[in-house]
Amino acid sequence: MGLFLAAPASAQLYDVRPGDVNYNKKSRPALKVQVDGKASDVRDYFQDWMKGNYNVRFKNGSMLGFGKSDVLVARQTPASAISGKLVDLYGSVVAPADSVTEVALFGGFDDNTFFDPDKTATEYKALRTMLQNFASAARVKAYRDQITEAEKKLRAVEKEKERLEKEQAYLRTNTEANLARIEELKKKNAENLVQSRADSASQAKNSLLLEDSRLRLQRRRDRLSALDRKN
Repeated sequence: MGLFLAAPASAQLYDVRPGDVNYNKKSRPALKVQVDGKASDVRDYFQDWMKGNYNVRFKNGSMLGFGKSDVLVARQTPASAISGKLVDLYGSVVAPADSVTEVALFGGFDDNTFFDPDKTATEYKALRTMLQNFASAARVKAYRDQITEAEKKLRAVEKEKERLEKEQAYLRTNTEANLARIEELKKKNAENLVQSRADSASQAKNSLLLEDSRLRLQRRRDRLSALDRKN
C-alpha cells in the first residue's frame, strides 16, 4: 500500500479544490487544501481536529507489515456527515513549501469503491464540506499561532529593551560615579602635592636643625671630656 502525490499546482491557501492522488497504484479522486504551517504541526492538528469534530480516528497506514507509510487511514469508521454506512477515509499531509502544507482527503466504502464527483456525488460533496470546515479551523489556528509567535517575539524585544535600558542606566550612574571619583582624586592629588612641597621644605629645615643639634651635642661632650681630664 502506498501513496504518491503529484506535484502540486499553484493554489490559493485555504481554498478546497478537487484533485487526484495515487493510492495503491491507482489514481483516486480527492479533495485538497493548502494551509499555513509546518507539515508535522498540521498533520497533528488535522488528526486531532478530525477526531474531535467527526470522531474519525486516523492511524498511520502500513504496507503489509513493511512499516509506516505517509497515508493516514481510518477504516470502516462511522461518519454520519458523509454516509449512513461505514466508510474508509484517507488523508495525507505533505509540504510543497517550508511554511505551507497541503492536506488531501479521500475515501470510499471499501478498497474497490472510492468517492468521486460523478458516481458518489453526495459523499464526495460531504468530503469537500468536511475539508472546507477543517480549512476554516486551520486558518483560525494559523492566525492564533502567528499572534502567539508575534507576542512571544514582542516580549523578547521588550525584555531586551528593558535589559538595555537598565544597562545604560547602570553605565551612566557608574560613569558619573567614576568621574566624581576622578575629580576627587585630582583634588586629593593637588592637596598631596601642596603637602609634599610643604613637607619637603620642613624636611630641609629639619635637616639643618638636626645637624645643628648634633654639633651642639658634640661640643658639649667635648667640653665635658676636657673638664674630666682637668680633674
